[in-house]
Amino acid sequence: MIYPPFALASLDPEEITRLLVALGVLLVAARVLGELARKLNQPSVLGELAAGVLLGPALFGRVLPDAHTWMFPSEGPTQVVLDGIRLLAVTLFLLVAGLEVDFSRVLRQGRAATSVGILGIAAPFAIGFAAAWLFPEVIGWSGSVPRGTHALFFATALSISALPVIAKTLIDLRLYRSDFGMVVIASAIFNDLVGWMVFAVILGMVGAHGSPDALIGVVVSIVAFTIFILTVGRWAIHRVLPWVQAHTSWPSGVLVFAIALALFGGALTEKAGLHAIFGAFLTGVALGDSSHLRERTRTTIR
Repeated sequence: MIYPPFALASLDPEEITRLLVALGVLLVAARVLGELARKLNQPSVLGELAAGVLLGPALFGRVLPDAHTWMFPSEGPTQVVLDGIRLLAVTLFLLVAGLEVDFSRVLRQGRAATSVGILGIAAPFAIGFAAAWLFPEVIGWSGSVPRGTHALFFATALSISALPVIAKTLIDLRLYRSDFGMVVIASAIFNDLVGWMVFAVILGMVGAHGSPDALIGVVVSIVAFTIFILTVGRWAIHRVLPWVQAHTSWPSGVLVFAIALALFGGALTEKAGLHAIFGAFLTGVALGDSSHLRERTRTTIR
């Protein structure tokens, strides 16, 4: 088949075939195992995670290495496109998760969430640091970086929560908008903010971020964005949203508004040194807190 020069110029027919097959297999596997998990009275995210393990290098890649490499290459245009789709998918999911956050309830649960968040960081950090310090070779220390830096890196990696998985689990169990769910989500936000800032500092210790001034800039940027989007940004979205809903066709106008905000928010946090999904999530929180956001719009975005 002949493709126009502007369409998928970097992918040849073989790569396009691999990409479409990979996406189809991922969707079917995730849906089938997700439904199976629900039949067993478990959150569907458990089955979806199991699908990822089954299709990953540990199982599919070990049993059928050639087929795994063909479907999920580790480099090349197909791999780049798959990574881009994964990032876009989880970014948009975190927008939806943010929309479901009851911001006023989160503020009421602030003390409990902070306590849970601190313990959620401290316990795995202490265990991870002790393990990496006492048994460095077992953990994977090669001697290329100082032992203490390696131990800090490992401890911080254990301390950062998986916000998308937490949100999806609570949504599947229908606990997301409960007081319990808001405490868990708020503590996960706190956990990720602190964890990723510590992570940035540790990367700087091994030369990934350069000078101390650059590290301070990362921390300040992350804190500034969080405060801005939940104060001034939240106010601005609340003021602009009625105009968008009144002067654009529904649902395309408000959908573009919401998704573009999430993408811009993700771009800003990625640039600041925090993962893009966090910016999309906070943008979703700011948007979802507006009383002007109609329920049918929330449903359409979901």
